[in-house]
Amino acid sequence: MNLKKKLPPNRSYKQIKNQYLVEKSIAERLKKADRQERKRIFETMYDELFEQVPDHPRLTRRNSDQLTLKANEEKFSLVNKYVDKSTVFLEFAPGDCRLSFKVAKHVKKIFGVDISDQRNPKDSVPENFKLIVYDGYNLNEIESNSIDVVFSDQLIEHFHPEDTKLHFELVHRILKNGGKYIFRTPHPHSGPHDISKYFCHEAKGFHLKEWTYTEINNMLQDIGYKGFRTFWHGGGFTFRMPYIYFRICEKFLELFPKRYIKKVAKFLIPSLYGVAVK
Repeated sequence: MNLKKKLPPNRSYKQIKNQYLVEKSIAERLKKADRQERKRIFETMYDELFEQVPDHPRLTRRNSDQLTLKANEEKFSLVNKYVDKSTVFLEFAPGDCRLSFKVAKHVKKIFGVDISDQRNPKDSVPENFKLIVYDGYNLNEIESNSIDVVFSDQLIEHFHPEDTKLHFELVHRILKNGGKYIFRTPHPHSGPHDISKYFCHEAKGFHLKEWTYTEINNMLQDIGYKGFRTFWHGGGFTFRMPYIYFRICEKFLELFPKRYIKKVAKFLIPSLYGVAVK
């Protein structure tokens, strides 16, 4: 298999290829599965991945307090202006929950929602934090119209395409009127952003679908969100940009072959960062 991208300095070709093949195999099973079967795969997919790919970067970052702190500082910068001591906050896929623990100091109440408990038993848990383990679909523990701010980072791309709208509908249900869903996800024109980037021009690993601003905007309108605030976000910089900017860039870039789009898109649309308003 020919490389499309230079290998990272701390991993070999054999390691990268192994991760690609493992992720691709599991992703293909997910794409073919019905909803019930997807639930069963979700329960074990990361255990299967980490068992077969012990050098996976997520395991490396998990064992590095410095890398975890740096990543959480960046995520906190995305949400801190939307919260105060009266805020009820919910984070989807909090992982080790350390970002949620940080946010807990600045809000009234915080929920973490994930498909498994990935916390470090040694970490102290804030009194205003509650973890909810769910099946990826049903969230009956959270009342309708009860959450001020919802946050997810690098989550939406992992959903089966059929399930993404269900996720945004769930978020719409639990948000208060005027509540906000802050989310960041890879943009396909500057990708793929999963392990596939080393071997092909389309996401074939655990990123089951990378979304455009146009696709997300259309979905939000169908569900009934009142607004969609869009931002240019990359290289540590964030700028509020009108949706029409991204719409025009996407239409322009789609005129070119995928292998050329990425080189331009990394400057025009490095990622997808938005705030959906109920």
